[in-house]
Amino acid sequence: MTPVVRGGLLGTRDFRLLWIGETTSTLGSSVGGVALPLVAVMTLHASPLTVGLLTAAAWLPWLLVGLPAGAWVDRLPKRPVMLVCNTVSMAVFASVPIAAWLGALTTPHLLVVATTGGAARVFFTLAYRAYLPVLVDSERLLEANAKLQGSESAAQIAGPGLAGLLAQWFGAVSGVLADAVSFMIAVLCLRSAGTRETRREGAAKRRLRAEIRDGLRFVVRDPYLRTLTAFGAMSNIALVGYSSIQVVFLTRNLGAGAGQVGVVLAVASSGGLFGAALSGRMASRFGAARGFLLCEALAAPMALLGPIGSGGTGLVLFTAAGFGTGLGVVASNILTSTFRQHYCPAELFGRITASASALNYGAIPLGGLLGGLLGESIGVRETLMLMAVVQLFSVAVLLLGPFRSLRDFPTPHRPALTSAGREQPARSALIAGCAK
Repeated sequence: MTPVVRGGLLGTRDFRLLWIGETTSTLGSSVGGVALPLVAVMTLHASPLTVGLLTAAAWLPWLLVGLPAGAWVDRLPKRPVMLVCNTVSMAVFASVPIAAWLGALTTPHLLVVATTGGAARVFFTLAYRAYLPVLVDSERLLEANAKLQGSESAAQIAGPGLAGLLAQWFGAVSGVLADAVSFMIAVLCLRSAGTRETRREGAAKRRLRAEIRDGLRFVVRDPYLRTLTAFGAMSNIALVGYSSIQVVFLTRNLGAGAGQVGVVLAVASSGGLFGAALSGRMASRFGAARGFLLCEALAAPMALLGPIGSGGTGLVLFTAAGFGTGLGVVASNILTSTFRQHYCPAELFGRITASASALNYGAIPLGGLLGGLLGESIGVRETLMLMAVVQLFSVAVLLLGPFRSLRDFPTPHRPALTSAGREQPARSALIAGCAK
């Protein structure tokens, strides 16, 4: 049963524990996300292709286990799944500094760590998205998502700078150790949370393949989720192809040191904090669906600024590009995450999310691989520009879909309003037909 939240959400103990744990974990992952490529580049002298492969390895599990993971998560209580995932992540990331201190760190070791951590993240993400509506009533989901995304964005601001400082003071592997410690804190916070899910009675277990098919059918038949999935896949290829070689661009093309890389990425990430703060206002003023489109229309062209400069000017332009892109993407993610949590039936949520994420996140290894391959073949700067252009084209997918005429997102219980205030049929009938 979802608890009734009175007063501020952070005044509710279990939400506060989840918020503290996830904010700390995100800070650690933000440090580790910069530290791992720095370890590869500065300690193992990795090529752009190797750095791209590290990004691809971290997201490859979405392609390998994403679909069955959704069905498994729907069958299991979410909190224990999250605890196991964070514990596994803590162990694998702790192995990197241990191997480095023993003189045994290799590129294959980093790839295995990235892949294992990515697999744990698949299960955690699916369980986490389904667990949040257990902690928070539906009227406060937008606020909860905004608080979580806001604090995560703040952690992402601090993370790159902290990674750079740790790399200068103690070596790049110290940032990976910080990531492992953050997972330990997340485990302790989650273990202290007392909210449990209500057990669903009479939900007969079916064959895994049939359950996976339910989630896929729901996404394929629903025009809103189908459009978001196609857009997300194309956008992720562009954004990850861009970000997978940004450390190489900053260090080798713009001549930035480890500390400067951390500062640039930290300031660029601060756009996400503003995006989280503005998401609720965007939804109130323009409508959630229209606000979502406006956010993406802002984010896409900003990425073009990143690769056009050189020297100090290049660092300023790259920072501005990251700030604007982060603002739009984070605000957009908050609005669409809340939409999915309202729109999708709880008993199918894991499978629906996994079906969409298998394509969305499954495109990320392709983006990482493309970033590395193109960075070596046509140049890092040219690859960044190409990825920015692909991001622009991804917005066209949204403009050709059903969202362009909506003010607010549809729900199972309320018709969607167009910009002129007319009603369009909500997809409740479709939901009923797919929720088998």
